[in-house]
Amino acid sequence: MAVTDEAIEKIKSMIVSGQLGPGDRLPNEDDLAQALGLSRNSLREAVKALSLIHILDVRQGDGTYVTSLEPDLLLDALSFVVDFHRDDSVLRFMEVRRILEPAATAMTAVRITDAEVAELRQLIAEMTPQSNVDKLVRNDLEFHGRIVAMSGNPVLASLLDKISAPTTRARVWRGLTQDDAVARTLTEHSAIVDALERHDAMLAEARATVHIAGVDDWLRRAR
Repeated sequence: MAVTDEAIEKIKSMIVSGQLGPGDRLPNEDDLAQALGLSRNSLREAVKALSLIHILDVRQGDGTYVTSLEPDLLLDALSFVVDFHRDDSVLRFMEVRRILEPAATAMTAVRITDAEVAELRQLIAEMTPQSNVDKLVRNDLEFHGRIVAMSGNPVLASLLDKISAPTTRARVWRGLTQDDAVARTLTEHSAIVDALERHDAMLAEARATVHIAGVDDWLRRAR
């Protein structure tokens, strides 16, 4: 194991074991290096690497702290990786979405409130069959994002949010080339909300699956 990798593992172990918790300040460099049996250079490289993936927060003139370790923050590095996707990999992202989002929708069906149902219906009402593609895509992203956020699982919500970028272009493409894209989207969104309002998890999951599978199927045929 490289020296820097060893340093990273030792700091990670301190966090995982609870020696350091979210928001805690790391001991000063000399003390920490001595305690972990590391050189100052390898410790610095480890701190730099862990700060890049938002495990540590280096504050100039103050010290180095463990971040909040919240899922949205930790998964932020995934966005950087996702940005390197190629157009031919969009189907892979759609497959992941097709697996995860219906499950999140089922979770939301169990816990959704009347007020949240009303919010989703208002979002649908903002669209008409004459709405342009830009508005359709923005509305679609917000609709799905809200449902996933309502699932109560921040890890799942963050993960789906990070992988949504590659599917945005496909949504635009569909809106431009499929004559009934807006009307079909509104109908399918309404069907999902109907199932959510009934707190029918199985139906909500099925309707979300049909909706996402429709986009997936169109994309495969279009390509």
